[in-house]
Amino acid sequence: MRVLSSLLLGAALFGIGAAATAAPSDTSKSEAKLAKALEGRVAGKPVSCINLRDITSSEIFDGVAILYRVGGGRIYVNRPRIAPESLGSDDILVTKTYSSQLCSLDTVNLVDRGSRFQRGFVGLGDFVPYTKAPKN
Repeated sequence: MRVLSSLLLGAALFGIGAAATAAPSDTSKSEAKLAKALEGRVAGKPVSCINLRDITSSEIFDGVAILYRVGGGRIYVNRPRIAPESLGSDDILVTKTYSSQLCSLDTVNLVDRGSRFQRGFVGLGDFVPYTKAPKN
C-alpha cells in the first residue's frame, strides 16, 4: 500500500511538472529586452552561418532568441526554429560543431547552470545581422 501511494504521489508530481513546462510562456518581456538591445541598429540580410572565431559573447532572451556579439560591433540574432521556448537566460549554451562556423542546421544543448545537467536543446535558425544605423 505504501509503495502504491508513493507511486501515485510521484506520478502526480510528474504530471504537475509536465503541465507547468507545457504551458505557453509569455515572451513579451523577452521581446522588449531584445528590442532594447537592438535599439539604434538596422537588420541586414539573414545568413546561414557565422564564424565561431568572431563570436565574443552570447546572450539568451528567454523563450525567444540568442544574441551573438561579434567583433566590429555587429550583432547576430538567432531565433531557433526548434524549441525556442526551451531557452532560459540562466542556461549554459553547449554547441558541438563540425566546422569553424556556427550554422542554422546546428543544435545547441542547454545546460542548467546550477545542476550542470542538460535540460534541453534548440535547433538554430538563420542569423540576422544588426549593425549600427548610419547617422544622418
